[in-house]
Amino acid sequence: MYAMETTHTSRRLPVPALRALRKLGQDIRDARRRRRIPVALLAERASISRMTLNKIEKGDGGVAIGNYAAVLFALGLIDRLAALADLVHDAVGRAFEEEHLPQRIRLPRPRKQSGSSPAGGQ
Repeated sequence: MYAMETTHTSRRLPVPALRALRKLGQDIRDARRRRRIPVALLAERASISRMTLNKIEKGDGGVAIGNYAAVLFALGLIDRLAALADLVHDAVGRAFEEEHLPQRIRLPRPRKQSGSSPAGGQ
């Protein structure tokens, strides 16, 4: 289920995450092309190198998420990033919320053994 990335990074990402990054990269590339923005210009607007933009368009998981955000901002798509983990899209989270789960979950403390008196008491 996990796959090694093809880049020099040694991180392991789940296959679905790799697929999602590849799709995101392809979508970013397509958005840039639809806007007829050259690679060099988009890289400059996002304050990243052309090599980093190339990695982003390939969906490289080793690129910092801030760089992805800078490119999305330069393309006018940053609002989509902000909505990724929005409650509206979180069906599992909403289901848990409906169960009124507690805000904080604490593990029970280990109980002290009762019935034994401290040494030296009698």
